[in-house]
Amino acid sequence: MQFEGIYTPVITPYHNDFSLNHDALEATINRLIEAGVHGLIVAGTTGEYYAQTTEERIEMMSIAEEIIAGRRPMIVGTGAIRTEDSILYAKAAKTAGADAILIATPPYAYPTGREIALHALAIDRAADLPAMLYNYPGRMCVNMDEETLDRLGRSSNFCAIKESSGDPNRLHMLARDYPHIALSCGMDDQALEFFAWGARSWVCAGSNFAPEAHIALYQTCVVEGNFTKGRALMSAMLPLMRVLEQGGKFVQCIKYGLTLRGIDAGPPRKPLQPLNKDDKRQLAEVITTMDIAIANIMGEGA
Repeated sequence: MQFEGIYTPVITPYHNDFSLNHDALEATINRLIEAGVHGLIVAGTTGEYYAQTTEERIEMMSIAEEIIAGRRPMIVGTGAIRTEDSILYAKAAKTAGADAILIATPPYAYPTGREIALHALAIDRAADLPAMLYNYPGRMCVNMDEETLDRLGRSSNFCAIKESSGDPNRLHMLARDYPHIALSCGMDDQALEFFAWGARSWVCAGSNFAPEAHIALYQTCVVEGNFTKGRALMSAMLPLMRVLEQGGKFVQCIKYGLTLRGIDAGPPRKPLQPLNKDDKRQLAEVITTMDIAIANIMGEGA
């Protein structure tokens, strides 16, 4: 599988009683497909998989697949502490018709590079699907190091890595030493750098409510190779990324951003709490300013 383009980790919209809002989920997925995103990720962190039961996660796979209906690739997250649980989710993803799976480092357990590789290989053997690795030491405490990546070379299914360390040295290492593993941007404020180093995909939660902006940056940098215009677009998007990444309210901001677009994403599940009035006002202002700036830039380039 070739990972190219914008991949949206889809939010899970809830009613006020925290039950699934099926209509809002369908509206979200349809809006993303109509906007032109290249793939959809179900059961990612942005989808609040960690706050769902096993039954809910598996049911979500089938619900999402039915809504997507083959219009875009569906990638399903398998994140869990226990390898056995990740295997369960990977098998369920295959049964649901997933095109690929997302394999993250098990959180909290603090595994070694060898242990991470064995974890991923076990999932791979169980599902035999194309896989995007997910390196996020900020949440998982450990990196998928060279030992991990070397061991995973035993399977051709590991065809991409979402790199979310924020470390430019990791970016350089992956681009130079592991060209057979497609590089995918997982650190939004470094998207321009990822594209400059050859990344051809971007897993970006903000595309839930601003797919057009994220697609514009991808199209400008990757397809057109116009990094001068790309820098202007990136500059217009950075205030939003600062709000998302530095406020400690990431999922809440993504969900409220979608609500501002007319789709009620509902509250986050506990332990998270909804944004307060000041946070909502700040986010709305940042999004409005970004929309205007990007429209002006794209208008100049027309």
